[in-house]
Amino acid sequence: MSDNGCGFPAPGLHSFLFKPIVTVGGFEFNKVMLLALITTLLVVTFFTLAFGKAKVVPGKLQMVGEAGYDFVRRGIVYETLGKREGEKYVPLMVSLFFFIWIMNIWSVIPLAQFPVSSIIAFPMVLAGIVYIVWVSLTFKKHGFVGFFKNVTGYDKSLGPVLPLVMVIEFFSNLLVRPFTHAVRLFANMFAGHLMLVMFTVASWYLLNSWMIPAAGISFVMTVVMILFELFVQAVQAYVFVLLACSYIQGALAENH
Repeated sequence: MSDNGCGFPAPGLHSFLFKPIVTVGGFEFNKVMLLALITTLLVVTFFTLAFGKAKVVPGKLQMVGEAGYDFVRRGIVYETLGKREGEKYVPLMVSLFFFIWIMNIWSVIPLAQFPVSSIIAFPMVLAGIVYIVWVSLTFKKHGFVGFFKNVTGYDKSLGPVLPLVMVIEFFSNLLVRPFTHAVRLFANMFAGHLMLVMFTVASWYLLNSWMIPAAGISFVMTVVMILFELFVQAVQAYVFVLLACSYIQGALAENH
């Protein structure tokens, strides 16, 4: 913003910083943490109410819950892991999907207007959970030697290039994989929120100037961005869970 206060208030990193709502000792509880907490309570409460007293003839809430649960179970888990191997991982994947989706959707909810996933700490924790599950399953399934072969892509048929491939695969799987898993979600939500804030602020700014027609165009773009973000929010939850399932599938696959 310019010195006279009339410049365009461009969004930036400050759009992702929030003052603490309450501070206890050295711990600060801010808006993003509150939204994450509400998200957790919403997911737990919804599925408790939907399936706590499940009936043969489901009510409306149970039908909605079953539809969401079935979407993740059949559309992601079964398609990736198969019914036999995948069934035990369905609760984890359903929890991840709806937790991420609701964290994302706060971006277009009035008063909240912020995607929790655009703060990288949250995607990193979720990616860390998937990473721990993947590593532990690989150890359990293959043992130490099998784990090493699994994460290094060991294949004798590669011949002279095998050492190079093993080094690349090792760093890719153990170091890069959890990072990219988290950053993919974070970057999409970060960029989407930045664009949405930019068009929203621009609409208000232009409306209070002589460029009112441009304000109309910016407002239309804001609506378009909201609709686009609704699509991206669901897709990012889907992709995160799909990748988690593919990692688990790799852990359960037989070494060659």
